[in-house]
Amino acid sequence: MKIFATILVYIFFFSYQVSYAQINLRKLLKGDTTSTKTSSSTKTPSNSSLSVNNSEISSGLKQALEKSLQSSIKSLSQKDGFLGNQAIKVLLPPQAQKAEKALKAIGLGSLTDQLITSLNRAAESAVSEAGPVFVSALKQLTIADASKILLGGEKDAATTYFKGHTSQELSNKFKPIVSENLQKFDVSKHWNAVATSYNQIPLVREKMEADLNTYVTQKAIDGLFYQIAQEELKIRDNLGGSRTTPLLQKVFGYADKEEKN
Repeated sequence: MKIFATILVYIFFFSYQVSYAQINLRKLLKGDTTSTKTSSSTKTPSNSSLSVNNSEISSGLKQALEKSLQSSIKSLSQKDGFLGNQAIKVLLPPQAQKAEKALKAIGLGSLTDQLITSLNRAAESAVSEAGPVFVSALKQLTIADASKILLGGEKDAATTYFKGHTSQELSNKFKPIVSENLQKFDVSKHWNAVATSYNQIPLVREKMEADLNTYVTQKAIDGLFYQIAQEELKIRDNLGGSRTTPLLQKVFGYADKEEKN
């Protein structure tokens, strides 16, 4: 009898242990133990869109800059890239604009039109060679630079960075190309035609003179930076879905969040 009672106690204890273990197992599978609830209620969710590391900021910004550059160079180096864009179209130098007005008044406006077209063609050709200069500037970009550009609050911060790091090199790179293209597009011939016609107008006292190479070079650089700034703004404001990669979406989404805080 004593042995039988012992066996019953053992069976009852074993059954209780099995039942308890099964209950705990079900709780674990459902993720609703007391400790799990406590942990989940205090742990900050790891959402990759809420934060980015320095490496991602640097890589994302470089990707944005490369995208802006490629788009700018492609659009400006094609035919009418400058001539067809009123914001950056290369006009006659200031000292020649009086001549333009005077020649148009006497029916010789076609001379100045040809000259303006040739100036813009020279600028369009020069811009196509800008890529390597910017690649060099991108390699110099530090993590500190990237963070400042991304989170500094200026919509054209990347463009400003490029201006500071590439303007002189771009000028050195563009000048011989502009000079070559001024010859290619007969700028001297068109310029001389305008100057000769203008200088023959009675009572003209100021002779037309200008360093066209320096003038067109600077206009090409100004136009390029203008276009880069437009492309940068598109990415920052996500205009037309310009954040075309997951990295751009993540990094600039983070910048949006920081700007609102």
